[in-house]
Amino acid sequence: MKKGKVTVIGAGHVGATTAHWAAIEGLGDIVLMDVLEGIPQGKALDQSQFRSIHGISCDITGTNDYRDTRDSDVIIITAGIARKPGMSRDDLLATNVKIVKDVTEKALEQSPDAYVVVVTNPIDAMVYTSFKASNLPKNRIVGMAGVLDSARYRSFLADAIGVSPKDVNAIVMGIHGDYMLPLARLANVAGVPVTELLSKDEIDAIIKRTQGGGAEIIGHLKTGSAYYTPAAAAVEMAKSIMFDEKRVLPCACYLEGEFDISGYFLGVPAVLGANGVEKILKFNLTKEEKELLKQSVEKVKEQVASVNKVLGW
Repeated sequence: MKKGKVTVIGAGHVGATTAHWAAIEGLGDIVLMDVLEGIPQGKALDQSQFRSIHGISCDITGTNDYRDTRDSDVIIITAGIARKPGMSRDDLLATNVKIVKDVTEKALEQSPDAYVVVVTNPIDAMVYTSFKASNLPKNRIVGMAGVLDSARYRSFLADAIGVSPKDVNAIVMGIHGDYMLPLARLANVAGVPVTELLSKDEIDAIIKRTQGGGAEIIGHLKTGSAYYTPAAAAVEMAKSIMFDEKRVLPCACYLEGEFDISGYFLGVPAVLGANGVEKILKFNLTKEEKELLKQSVEKVKEQVASVNKVLGW
């Protein structure tokens, strides 16, 4: 059986942690790529030394040369500047859009058959950028957002109810930002609706905290943004693709009529398997949910317009 290969582009906190999780999850050989000399090499060398502790046999390589990423099965893009206190995800767009376009083109030149998972913020705009720059079919490129947002949502619900997060099922749709849509009516604990376990005020407070989950962490860190859970979320997606797990994960997917949306990437429940985004699970939304999702779409449209203006598309 062919050993898999994952390239993580960007050796900052998110990228390095993604490489770490990918190795532990057994996704195959790991390449950590960055333009800064010494950073990916040092972090990869450090990580390679935990292999004996975890019983891992993969290679973990740090590089500044895209040729070392050749024949990757999955490319995870984390490159770009991170949010700092006072910054919105949109503040990152003008800088990160150029970075994401460049790394997408260079990485796929070496691995034309790879699947791409985009993590760089603002995610819904960056996955669009990568999609346009790559000319990949829509099933081979996906944005990480909903897995992270849903993880936060599930954790907050579990803490409020006093149960294990493993037993909480919940989904967040829409944009990765203030207009994301945590679906309260579908959230449950081992099948028991959370609306039976928490008051409306408690649920509303959790939804608001989920929407501001990234900013809350930035407020504590001061000099950076979240990276442990974003990295774990990206690896969960890559693992489902590489191992053909058919996991249903909320991801930023290119929509062509689903939920009456076309031409944009937006967070929806998707089946990830050997063919990438194999299916988007469609279901009926309430009138209120449709209105909230429409707000997400309008925000994504603004971001896409900004991307097109910056890159002259």
